[in-house]
Amino acid sequence: MQFHMISGGPKPVAPFSHAVETDGFVFVTGQMPDTPEVPGVLPDGIEAQTHHVMANLKTVLAGLGLGLEHVVMARIYLTRFKEDYEVMNATYRGYFSADRLPARTCVGVTGLAYDALIEIDLVARRPG
Repeated sequence: MQFHMISGGPKPVAPFSHAVETDGFVFVTGQMPDTPEVPGVLPDGIEAQTHHVMANLKTVLAGLGLGLEHVVMARIYLTRFKEDYEVMNATYRGYFSADRLPARTCVGVTGLAYDALIEIDLVARRPG
């Protein structure tokens, strides 16, 4: 088992690794909508926050030599589920080709770190 911290990656908001790898599977910790350059500062609105979360996930994956094409499962957490679900889906969909959408769970939650609107974690699989 390998525990990964990605140089230049998002600043952890709690004690965790950016990703943990075992048997070809990579479990990426849920990412927040801040940026590595300005931790804790979030953009306004679900569309911008979704883009920031996806950018952070791509940074972690790239640090491991992977990309979104290696994602097999995503879990999405929304604090304003009814209000933000549709816009989040439209934004999220743009990151994956229509014939390669990961398995997914999306749930409404009562709160996230930094009072974020969204958090996403991933499971990826190394090829081969």
